[in-house]
Amino acid sequence: MGDVAMTVPVVLSVARKYPDVRITVLSRAFARTLFEGLAPSVGFMEADLKHEYHGIKGLNALYRRLAAKQFTAIADLHNVLRSEYLRLRFHMGHYRIAHIDKHRKGRRQLTSPDKKVLVQQPTAFQNYADVFARLGYPVDVEFTSIFPEGGGDITLLSDSLQALLATPSPAIGLAPFAAHKGKTYPTEQTRQVVAGLVEKYPEARLFLFGRGQQEEELFAELCQQYGQCVFVANHTETLREELILMSHLDVMMSMDSANMHLASLVGTPVVSVWGATHPFAGFMGWQQKAENAVQTDLSCRPCSAFGQKPCLRRDYACLTGIAPQTIIDKIDSVLNKAD
Repeated sequence: MGDVAMTVPVVLSVARKYPDVRITVLSRAFARTLFEGLAPSVGFMEADLKHEYHGIKGLNALYRRLAAKQFTAIADLHNVLRSEYLRLRFHMGHYRIAHIDKHRKGRRQLTSPDKKVLVQQPTAFQNYADVFARLGYPVDVEFTSIFPEGGGDITLLSDSLQALLATPSPAIGLAPFAAHKGKTYPTEQTRQVVAGLVEKYPEARLFLFGRGQQEEELFAELCQQYGQCVFVANHTETLREELILMSHLDVMMSMDSANMHLASLVGTPVVSVWGATHPFAGFMGWQQKAENAVQTDLSCRPCSAFGQKPCLRRDYACLTGIAPQTIIDKIDSVLNKAD
């Protein structure tokens, strides 16, 4: 989801600069809400890769469906096996094609266990923009939010969330989980962050973001213990509702995960927490400040561009070494600047 979210600022910038160019975004169903209504010239096409378009036979059927739309150019912003196969088919059909350069060599050097080269890699946003430039559509990425100034329409949220957002006390989002252990903040330390925020901001509302068994267990416990906590999944049904809620937060604490990028799409400042990964890999949220990134200085960091590799030390010191108070202080700093 994070990778798809990062394409939004670039797609919208291209659409605004070239309003006569019709853009169709092909992705999984969850991404529809990110692109619907983004711009008059941007459409969305859903691909069910597990069933309807599964395997080579399915990809051939998907290619025929795409070819029927008579596109004049193909931008592969993913560059994985499935998109490579579709590119091959389009190449055989003599289409104009460009694909993303993921700068894998630079990322390998960045995450090397022995000879790290700690150099900022091109951001995902620049990589996406480069694809469009190679197709003849250069663009300077300019983006603030998918919503108008003032945030999303809160009347689309539940009555309970509307009531919580109506109070003047700080609205703080917390998303301590991620897809991989190397990017997930430890449970006990998460409890300490929540306890510290409740003590410092007793009137604040703490919105807990995440869907899954681990999240449900921890968030249910925290909501029972602290009346200030709100388990967002119990009050929202769609990603659109979560985005609307995020747009009205004062600050979001998130790992290097999709929630960082979703909050970035609605213009919310993020205190980002980095474990096995590093902002130098190019995945910092759109227009998020480096000074709001929390990370430890270890010789083994970063060990992974995406956080999926097991810890070489086996203790995940890159995460356990981040004191809860450090995160609380950073959230406090963002809130004070907002004031």
